[in-house]
Amino acid sequence: MSSLRTRIAALLIAAIVSVVVLASYAATQVMQPPSPQATMEPVAMQIHLTVALLGHGSGEAPRTELRPEPAPGEIDMHETGFLREALRRTGTPLDVVVTRQGERQPLVASVHVLPQGWLVLPIPDMSPPPGRWQVLAVWLVLIVLGSAAISLHAARRLTRPLQLLEDAVDRVGPDGGLEQIPETGTGEVRTAARALNRLSAQLRQAMESRMRLVAAAGHDLRTPMTRMRLRAEFIEDEAERAKWLLDLEELDMIADSAIRLVREEVGADGAEPIRLDPLLRQIASELCALDQKVELGELPPLTVHAGPIALKRALRNLIANAATHGGGARVALGRQGDHAVIRIEDDGPGVPPELLAQIFEPFFRVDQARRKSFPGAGLGLAIAREIIERHGGSIAISNREPHGLLQICRLPCAETVAI
Repeated sequence: MSSLRTRIAALLIAAIVSVVVLASYAATQVMQPPSPQATMEPVAMQIHLTVALLGHGSGEAPRTELRPEPAPGEIDMHETGFLREALRRTGTPLDVVVTRQGERQPLVASVHVLPQGWLVLPIPDMSPPPGRWQVLAVWLVLIVLGSAAISLHAARRLTRPLQLLEDAVDRVGPDGGLEQIPETGTGEVRTAARALNRLSAQLRQAMESRMRLVAAAGHDLRTPMTRMRLRAEFIEDEAERAKWLLDLEELDMIADSAIRLVREEVGADGAEPIRLDPLLRQIASELCALDQKVELGELPPLTVHAGPIALKRALRNLIANAATHGGGARVALGRQGDHAVIRIEDDGPGVPPELLAQIFEPFFRVDQARRKSFPGAGLGLAIAREIIERHGGSIAISNREPHGLLQICRLPCAETVAI
């Protein structure tokens, strides 16, 4: 968003400065002083008139001076040539030189008048004022600064609705929900906020509808499965009856897991400060009682802010996954910055790298053989991630070398969470 705002501001600044530079160039061209050819003829006529008045004994003409030598200074050959040509065109050619005593001093014409000497007359200076380039530079700097301020303000107003959209996307929760956006500000901002609020309401309705559909399907499956279980009891072949009952038990487990997933997504388990070290010891004790191997490493006292039932279910799912599929779980607790970090390792076969991105998908299995070898519906990791992300945390799973799986769960410490 900042890049777009910068490009818009740069475009506006370039447009404004280009227009000002072109306008300034056009103004300087129009306001250029007249060429020497246009100014020297009036000066030549004035010189002829002054010389004629001196010849008739009319006294000294205004602003003239007779000297025995030409006016001091450096001879300007360019202006001298223009003046001699102008004198030739307007009357009798005269011996004349144009001098200038300094860079910013006016031009002076010295006309040889026999036998009086040299008639000295100033030439009107129609050149631009001194320091014009500094004035022009200051003018352009002020234009650039002013156009930059205006352009940045305009770019900020133009990109405000897009900034609002970007901020809204960053605030989308794990459940797809979006907080209500205040419909205040300029007309564009109010329109964008109103559209985002409508989108949020529609997404929330769609999510709730999907959750109700899953819950209803899981609930409605129980009745036909109960009837099928009763019918399976009357199958005389014991091996066939056992297969039917095993499949029905798996269907029942899938239905229960689907309902549990819905409850975790829409549930409102009250959050409270929870000590992680005793919670992990309790989970390990319960799993060991079920003949699952769990080893505990360092467990410093760390507290997080979460729902007690939901957090226990999430951590139990992660540890049970390692203990079941990895031949045992090693659990350690630590702290990194403002987060509590739970590391769960195992020495199992791991997960193929191309399937790691799918590991949190509902009902995901690395291979179909595990469906028969291990109990469960494949929703444990999906439920765990839903719970952890709902409490501001994250889960990362990667393969270990030479084999095994590493699960890292991060949760904000209680003192960094606003209660």
